[in-house]
Amino acid sequence: MALTTTLDDTGRLLCQVSHRPYELPKRPWGMTQTWSKLLFAHWPVRADQIQALVPSRLTVDTFDGTAWVGVVPFAMNDVRFRYLSVLASNFCELNVRTYVSYKGRRGVFFFSLDASNPFAVEVARAAFRLSYFHSRMRITAIKDNIDYKCERRDWRSAPVGMDASYGPTGAVQYSTKGSIEEFLTERYCFFTSDRGGRVMSCDVHHAQWPLQPAAAELRRNTMLEPLSLNLLKPEPLLHYSH
Repeated sequence: MALTTTLDDTGRLLCQVSHRPYELPKRPWGMTQTWSKLLFAHWPVRADQIQALVPSRLTVDTFDGTAWVGVVPFAMNDVRFRYLSVLASNFCELNVRTYVSYKGRRGVFFFSLDASNPFAVEVARAAFRLSYFHSRMRITAIKDNIDYKCERRDWRSAPVGMDASYGPTGAVQYSTKGSIEEFLTERYCFFTSDRGGRVMSCDVHHAQWPLQPAAAELRRNTMLEPLSLNLLKPEPLLHYSH
């Protein structure tokens, strides 16, 4: 998978590898998609709480001994499989995630993913065995001021949601090696498991995230409620990426 925009962009992107912690896979890429207007909202949580919620073969990844859980809303565009035209574009997505490792590789584990495109939800559930849900979602952007709403409407889940406004408060910066920003955002695979507990992974490639400090008003956020976590801090660590 590559997070990008066009086929020409994909070729250029695949040449940018110096920031990666390990080499690109030898097999060809299979899917491209574009993410924009992201909010990374992260909360610290005890590692043992997270470990109890992920597949047993995955190990929770920690920063200075602390695990992190994130809620990440964004806009999704130009989703396509290799050799096929665009399958879906211009819809909203939101993921709830944590960070894990497996056999020495560090990646993302998704607790849930919400999307406003029902077709994309079902394809992703079937193709990647991810916990995708259909939600009623809306994103409104006036310059860098983003208004985001998500209301899950899926028979497979409780009706959680998010109502927030967010935007950048400073200049673009790139994470440095060993920083919390690198830990939270520079991830190049995600893990999932089948019903038998077998771990599967999907490689991801993207340019290093151009991050900005951010502010957010979280008028409602029940996305974490199904996890029943005791957050170590009530206020999240926030980053924005256009």
